[in-house]
Amino acid sequence: MELNRVIAALFFALVLARIDLSTCHVMKGSVTCLDCQLNHDFSGIKVLVKCDQVKKLAVAITEADGSFKTNLPSDTQHSSPRLNCLAKLLGGPNQLYAYRKNTVSGIVKAGDGSFYTISTPLSFSTTRSSSVKGEKNGEFGASKTVDLPMPPEWGLAPSSYYIPFFPIIGIP
Repeated sequence: MELNRVIAALFFALVLARIDLSTCHVMKGSVTCLDCQLNHDFSGIKVLVKCDQVKKLAVAITEADGSFKTNLPSDTQHSSPRLNCLAKLLGGPNQLYAYRKNTVSGIVKAGDGSFYTISTPLSFSTTRSSSVKGEKNGEFGASKTVDLPMPPEWGLAPSSYYIPFFPIIGIP
């Protein structure tokens, strides 16, 4: 009789030890490509998740279909979820091109309330088009270097190799 009570107590303690009482909040989302083929592999793209007044960050890495899943960052294990969180598209194994407005999205509670998701799609392109609308507005473009004209018979490399920046004179 005593042995049955000990076994029942050990079994009950084992069951309680396996219960996870953490209150982490899961965020699910996906990234989309504007110019990719149908079966493009999205694996390895990093998405950063940041919440206000929380020092920790969460980084999610996408699966092959572009979906990702991570826990919302919190300072303590039992803190309440922050409603002012943002997800940002960081980059991937290959060069990604995107408008600034498409790289950041707010995080909202999903329809059934069991998890969180992104409010606007995180989208990118794999190629840079020369006829991009945002390029005129300065949203999307490449950095420019200054090349001073040098006579070709000198046989020197472009001047941007020698003078990569203009020094600021007069600051001690």
